[in-house]
Amino acid sequence: MTDIDLNSLLDQQKEHLNVLLSLLRQEISALSARQPDEIEQLGQKKIACLEALQQLDQRIANHPQLTALRENPTFQQSVAEMDAVLADCKQQNEVNRLAFEQSQLNLQHFKNELLQLHGKSGLTYDRKGKPAVEHKGKGFKA
Repeated sequence: MTDIDLNSLLDQQKEHLNVLLSLLRQEISALSARQPDEIEQLGQKKIACLEALQQLDQRIANHPQLTALRENPTFQQSVAEMDAVLADCKQQNEVNRLAFEQSQLNLQHFKNELLQLHGKSGLTYDRKGKPAVEHKGKGFKA
């Protein structure tokens, strides 16, 4: 491998990080629009992108001239740019996680409200402390 190969690997790494950031931004839009199919597709794309990043990272780490190139200002600048994009990815991922958790809480609250309306007198709790409707009535013979 030569310097050109390492620069090519770094360029690929930057591209994958930018794609990951784009996917994370699309994911928050899909979460806001409540599009589960799109969220799933984006999740699969994110996994593929992360796997590609990991493979590139290993190839860069095993590059024979990596130690010498770490002193190169261009290399350092390239790494700093990737670190900035990675920090953006981490921040966006945290925002997405919080949005997803809030969405889950809203769904749980809505489910509980429906259960209460459905069986006001038969509302109980299961072993895990989750609301459940107890169905008593027809079907029992004395």
